[in-house]
Amino acid sequence: MALTAPSRTAPLRARGDADGMAVASFVLGLIGLLLFNAVFGPCAIVLGTLALTRETRRRGRALLGITLGIADVVLLIVLLTLNHSVFWQFGG
Repeated sequence: MALTAPSRTAPLRARGDADGMAVASFVLGLIGLLLFNAVFGPCAIVLGTLALTRETRRRGRALLGITLGIADVVLLIVLLTLNHSVFWQFGG
């Protein structure tokens, strides 16, 4: 049985996946401020954390995604406490 050499593109692919996770974390955290913060907030936190552990080149976006995800969860808690609902609206 012949041994094959490890692929040199594997670390590049993993880093590219981590960069995609960082961007997805940012986008989900941003959307979560307006819609479905109970779902998008935790997803943004998880994706941002995974991107950081996989050493993304977009570290700032991953950190911003984590921050927005935490803001989504805090917003959810505030809405549940004040309105007894997960929905918010402008005005009366």
